[in-house]
Amino acid sequence: MAKRKRLSPAQPTYLSTAPESKSALGGPGSLSAPPIAQVASEAATEGALQELTAVLETARAKGLMIEEIALEAIDETHLVRDRLEQDEEEMGALVGSLRARGQQTPIEVVELGQTADGKTHGLISGWRRLRAMRRLHAETGDPAFATIKALVIQPDGAEGAYVAMVEENEIRVNLSHYERARIAVRALREGVYSSQKYALQSLFANATRAKRSKIGSFVTLVEALDEDLLFPTAIREKLGLGLARAFAHTPGFADEVVAALRATARPTAEAEQEVLSQLLAAYEGSEIPGPAVDQAASAVPTSERAPAPAEQPAPAPRVRSLDPADHIGADERVSVQAAAGVRLGFTPGQQRIELTGTAVDTTLMEDLKAWLRRR
Repeated sequence: MAKRKRLSPAQPTYLSTAPESKSALGGPGSLSAPPIAQVASEAATEGALQELTAVLETARAKGLMIEEIALEAIDETHLVRDRLEQDEEEMGALVGSLRARGQQTPIEVVELGQTADGKTHGLISGWRRLRAMRRLHAETGDPAFATIKALVIQPDGAEGAYVAMVEENEIRVNLSHYERARIAVRALREGVYSSQKYALQSLFANATRAKRSKIGSFVTLVEALDEDLLFPTAIREKLGLGLARAFAHTPGFADEVVAALRATARPTAEAEQEVLSQLLAAYEGSEIPGPAVDQAASAVPTSERAPAPAEQPAPAPRVRSLDPADHIGADERVSVQAAAGVRLGFTPGQQRIELTGTAVDTTLMEDLKAWLRRR
């Protein structure tokens, strides 16, 4: 009978974890990336962050990044606005849209740096949206309306800023010829342009020559009647062009119109239009024919006439200040930020100083009177 082999009992540690042993390639860290790979990974991450930062900075510099800016930090008087009045019905509709859907289109601003009144940005375009947001915040007190979405742009000087403002309003708002002419006049007085013709050509470069000519005719009205008209944007094109021709032909007629406007009550736009229409009709009825054309000169063929002198290019606009060394011309107008909420305009030839802004009130007037008495 064969002898049976006795089986030994199972070892209790047979299935336990094998004893820890060192690898010839290193310890536990041998499964992680080697140091050179970690350095390369960190360098790649840092490079990606730097590239992203550069992209964001470039986008911001080009005015492609939308930022949220506090309402009180924006100076809406940074440029002379081309809107003389705001239709209340249109403003109400805009406020309702912002309340229901929020701001869909950003405004455009420019950084101002250090200013006397603490404003950090100057408004370029989006005046209606800014006013609507301020009204919403005043009515509701909601922090959601305390800031406004804006593109921080860097226009090519004051000229580029004015062009940006005009171009947006030409697209979004139906400006009157009077408003277009007024911004050209004001931009010239602010020293942005060196001549009225250059201002019209720059601000309305995309307009047809006929349209630009009409705006130029309305410039005559702005220069003669801006301080006396109550409803200038209501002037019809035909009436405005007729008045402009009359002013150019007979300069003294403008003084007659001013005197009549000041002596007549004009409670409505229609009443003012009637006054102007009657004055123009009376002028045209008594107009003296102009000088006869020189027949001898007109008989000369065009090819034999002396060529017209070449038009000289307009000099580049220059930046002016109140520095006496800047040699302000008698007919030039300088406008500077004099203090917080106070803008000062000075025209030497007219012996005229203007103060505008949110801080111009009765208190400032009394302070000025007291200062002038002590002066």
